[in-house]
Amino acid sequence: MKTRKFLIAIVLLVTSSTLFSQSSTSLVSYLDSEAIPGAGHAAVAPEQAPAPAITSWSPRPFSRLAFGVGFSPLGVQMALTTNLNQHFNLRSTGNLFSYSSSFTTNGIPANAKLNLKSAGTAVDIYPFHKGFRISPGLLFYNSNQATADASIPGGTSFTLNNHTYYSANANPATGARPVDGTGQMSLHTTNPAFTVTTGWGNTLPRTGHWSFPFEVGVAFTGAPSVKANLNGWACYDNAQTLCTDINSKTDPIALEIQSNLQAQVAKWTHDVEPLKTYPIASFGVAYSFRLGSAARR
Repeated sequence: MKTRKFLIAIVLLVTSSTLFSQSSTSLVSYLDSEAIPGAGHAAVAPEQAPAPAITSWSPRPFSRLAFGVGFSPLGVQMALTTNLNQHFNLRSTGNLFSYSSSFTTNGIPANAKLNLKSAGTAVDIYPFHKGFRISPGLLFYNSNQATADASIPGGTSFTLNNHTYYSANANPATGARPVDGTGQMSLHTTNPAFTVTTGWGNTLPRTGHWSFPFEVGVAFTGAPSVKANLNGWACYDNAQTLCTDINSKTDPIALEIQSNLQAQVAKWTHDVEPLKTYPIASFGVAYSFRLGSAARR
């Protein structure tokens, strides 16, 4: 008897659960059909348009070109740039500048001329697709130098290695003549020279044609070399009682002057030694254009 009651209870429980489930399903279907027109029938998913392909501008190598001009301690700069890929450009530069001036050092008046001539190439690396770049390169031609012509009037004093001498007055009888000379400072003891710069501005912008690049860095040109020579006659005293031809190979006064001249040149060389890493700080403007259609991928 108890077993029969137990079975009847199980049957009633299962039947009530089935009825409740069917009622819930019917209610949900009814609500869906009321909320969404056309519901209650087989739902057909709307046809979706294919997602547009993601494209990025990727020009072919050497498909773009830029001409630029600028200014730097290397002189007036002309630049030609082409693209290698999205992160690398190849840039060639030429620099030219000339300037003349007069100055006096150690009592020696001189007319000097600065001649800057150089050419190089660099790889512009853009690690972030933006304007920031790092540019290792090579200054393969470097003829940067300063030259000077000196002329010391007769009776004028000058110093060499802290020793004072006097330029002789012209004397046809003895052959004496005032002191003159030449000097040269070369800025290319290491040739070719490595360069490294960092800057901002891509001369091949993704949009537009104009750009305004800026960079700072150094060229490892080596310690400058300094040369100087003097000609004529020099004296120990202003009264010009002890005078000699500076280029004499036997006169003690001449040998002393030559020794002090070399010591003075060594001091001048030490003074310009920091220029062994020649500073670069340039800014300019560039115009770019395409040589062919850009590729897309």
